[in-house]
Amino acid sequence: MADGLTAVQQLRTPPHSEEAERGVLGSALLDASRVVDLCVENGLSDPDVFFIPAHRTLYALLQKMSSAGDTIDPLTVLERLKKENLLTEVGGAGFLEQLVDDTPTAAHAEYYIDIVRQKALLRRTIDCARQVERDCYAETESADQIVAMSEQRILSVAGTRTSGRLPWKESLTTTFGTIERILKGGVSGISTGFENLDHKLRGLRSGEMIVLAARPSMGKTSLAMNIVECLASGRDIAGRPLRGGLEEYGGKVPVAVFSLEMSQESLAMRMLCAKAQIPAFLLDGGSLNIAEAARKFSRAADELGKALIYVDDTGGLDVAELRARARRMKKAYGIGLIMIDYLQLLNCREYAKQGRQLETSAISAQVKAMAKELNIPVIVLSQLSRAPEQRGEKTGKPRLSDLRDSGAIEQDADVVLLLRRPCKYPGDKEKDDETLAIVDVAKHRNGPVGEVRLNFDDKFTQFTDRAEGLAGADAFAPIPAGEEVPDPL
Repeated sequence: MADGLTAVQQLRTPPHSEEAERGVLGSALLDASRVVDLCVENGLSDPDVFFIPAHRTLYALLQKMSSAGDTIDPLTVLERLKKENLLTEVGGAGFLEQLVDDTPTAAHAEYYIDIVRQKALLRRTIDCARQVERDCYAETESADQIVAMSEQRILSVAGTRTSGRLPWKESLTTTFGTIERILKGGVSGISTGFENLDHKLRGLRSGEMIVLAARPSMGKTSLAMNIVECLASGRDIAGRPLRGGLEEYGGKVPVAVFSLEMSQESLAMRMLCAKAQIPAFLLDGGSLNIAEAARKFSRAADELGKALIYVDDTGGLDVAELRARARRMKKAYGIGLIMIDYLQLLNCREYAKQGRQLETSAISAQVKAMAKELNIPVIVLSQLSRAPEQRGEKTGKPRLSDLRDSGAIEQDADVVLLLRRPCKYPGDKEKDDETLAIVDVAKHRNGPVGEVRLNFDDKFTQFTDRAEGLAGADAFAPIPAGEEVPDPL
């Protein structure tokens, strides 16, 4: 045994195709301007995709010459090999002649390239499997951590191929469709379900990390779950079909909810009571009309049962494990949004012994990386420090600097929403308005900042749009009904 491999395993030849590798190199010598670019576009940017050492050396030289804009043909390559003392390493001048003789045409280069890429993927997969085996025997990490890291390694292998090019006209048509939706009153991302929020955010965009922060008992979980319910049911908070961003999901967006604070049963109870418009505290009071309550709950359960919500209420999750579970949900259910409640309850074993600030920074970076990797928006809830309550003005108005544990959250986030309710602070001039909730868009990487005013019904833990906050005449107002947007193409 050596490095966990048996003698039989070590004697196996890794997957490769010498003929396909020679075909790629011969095609490159015959038609370098086309074939070298094809190689890069199809994932052959690293010389290590070639298994034969001589082939790796020659391909690295071809890449170098192509980047420098040098002419590539058998004669120029031969001279360059001599100049850099690599001719013997690749097998002499006869090696180049044989490559050209064995490749009568470069027309089949894409076929050879795909074979080389496939074999390289198999070798990388084998390398990942061996590393996983070594990690398992070493036992330097927990089993959960090893599983999460292993899954990430395997998935990263598949990500080595670059995506194909989109025709320019098709790209323009797709982009114009987004613009047309915005002009007609829609949003550029996925609608939040709140008209006031959409006017400020223009929707939730793919790959963005949206931080919703507040002091305890301000309603941040309620607001996040209201947004989740809207997207998963395909209807806004007023019950109307969402205005845009749902085309690829068929009208409803599958949502993954990682609830580290509340159990799935508690979330379901809260959502049922809000949908049925029955305060939860009345359930045990004996003052309800049982038949009427049962009818309302039955209708609410029927409606919520159609929502595409997938809840994971495992407590104390490691952020690497959360990413692994999110990847599986994305693959299984095609989720289009992730909600995490809340960031400070996540762990990162790798930084657990280096202080909470560094650990939180690592967690924030991982959440942002997850949003980019899965290319979907991620709403992550966060606690605020006590600073808003300790400042002299006594209004409780939070600032970006109040984000708890680490300034990295502010840096990593694309959008930061700071939620407060003036009625909770005697020093606020709007303290008498018990339904007012203010969402301060304190950071918006791709748009304006400012306050959004909503209503909050404490009995039903439900937010709604506030009429005074609707921006019907702003720059994003819908175009008049009946006016058509012409097709520019």
